[in-house]
Amino acid sequence: MTDRGNSALRQTRDRLTVGPSNMHWRDGRLVIDIDEIGAPPVISPVRGRVTLIPKAITGVEMPLTSDGAHVWRPFAPTCDIHVDLNRPGWKWTGHGYFDANFGTRALEQDFDYWTWGRYPVAGGSTCFYDARRQDGTDLACAVHFGDDGSARVFAAPPKTPFRRSLWMVRRETRSDPGYEPRQVQNMLDAPFYSRSSVLTRIDGEETTGVHEALDLRRFRSPLLKPVLACRVPRRTHWTFAQAVPPDS
Repeated sequence: MTDRGNSALRQTRDRLTVGPSNMHWRDGRLVIDIDEIGAPPVISPVRGRVTLIPKAITGVEMPLTSDGAHVWRPFAPTCDIHVDLNRPGWKWTGHGYFDANFGTRALEQDFDYWTWGRYPVAGGSTCFYDARRQDGTDLACAVHFGDDGSARVFAAPPKTPFRRSLWMVRRETRSDPGYEPRQVQNMLDAPFYSRSSVLTRIDGEETTGVHEALDLRRFRSPLLKPVLACRVPRRTHWTFAQAVPPDS
């Protein structure tokens, strides 16, 4: 993952290009072509293609603050995914999703902490979004997305803590009363952030999904932010050697 300047950005109706990588829609599929360099400690090319096939595209946009400065957009909470990257074991097919967060202010200006989880369940996917805002208010949202793109807000099961990350980031998710969620695979571990595969139980159904915990109090630390440049390098200048190829 690389931070790039405006010169590296090109956008059309169906294609977004950032430097040497791009994503585009083709025949109802989101095709993501990756050409990047891995971060330390493994500095090597990361190349290949990820293809997402949504069950449906939703029309949902959920404000995370009362003034709408931050918005969660679950474009396709339930997808089939095909991954074909240039390393052994980095080729697989499975269950995926496509979402994004948008905002007009930095996250650390408005939030102290949040957790998010997306779990595949019968007939679709369930998402939990919990956050503690800096003004002392809380966000607590549970949404079931059907395979047809429908969305239904429901009463969330209890918030349940589970083991902290390797960097001791506090973690919790939603689960049936009496059930103890647990990590089954670590995906990303940072001093302020954890992403992992987590097993929980929702309405009697055990399910493994993607979970994240974000501690913005740690992220605000002036000692921590400079370290990010070691993992997410910045490339302010970029020149396109040739025109972006047509969607193909």
